[in-house]
Amino acid sequence: SEGGSGGGCPVDHTNGAKRPVYNVYNQQINPENMMPYNPNNEPYPDQNAPISQDRVSSNIPKGGTEGTWLYPSPQMFYNACKRKGKAEGFDPTSAETVVAIHNNMNERTWMQVCEWEKRHPDQQGVSAPKLNRFCGKPDDLSPKAYLKSLIGYPEPFDRHDWYVLRGEQEVRYVIDYYYDEQMRNTSDKPPSLMSTAPSNILVDARPAVDSFSTFVDRIVMFPSRALAAMQ
Repeated sequence: SEGGSGGGCPVDHTNGAKRPVYNVYNQQINPENMMPYNPNNEPYPDQNAPISQDRVSSNIPKGGTEGTWLYPSPQMFYNACKRKGKAEGFDPTSAETVVAIHNNMNERTWMQVCEWEKRHPDQQGVSAPKLNRFCGKPDDLSPKAYLKSLIGYPEPFDRHDWYVLRGEQEVRYVIDYYYDEQMRNTSDKPPSLMSTAPSNILVDARPAVDSFSTFVDRIVMFPSRALAAMQ
């Protein structure tokens, strides 16, 4: 199953220890509001081309607020890659396209989450589901991804755990991101933030089996999701 808290989130809840908390962009964040302490939106010292510092509002409702999550600017994304040592070969002039693809990936993730949440309209109360917090786990294979890898499927290139507010209840979602090998060379900028046009990234979002309710959801939704995957 995909139950349990698992490892990967850089938060130690044992012995009262307080370690720094980072988001999926490797920015240190305030665990009280999950926002960066000091978002770096300035050009990197060795940067050889200007990068947009404009930020885009997502369509993903943010827990505890009436607003939505705000995506990092291309400059912030580039800076995060530099800090993580993952900017080798990263042309600054492509940052805007890379971020647009990344943002669209998140929007498509939220669309899938909302499809799952439609099974629980009676628990939403007066508000729609909201993304409360999230955690990047790129080195932690989900049980589903691990089992698929045993029978020859490629491993995902990234994993997130999203914590979604369903009324007063927080529900954990596991998201695996795969490259679509048939469209590996497709790296064009999406025509819009909400575009559902074919992409070179496949999203597999589902509720973690942390409760009997989510176990039932997974069983009930399996036939339709399996059919969609074959189309």
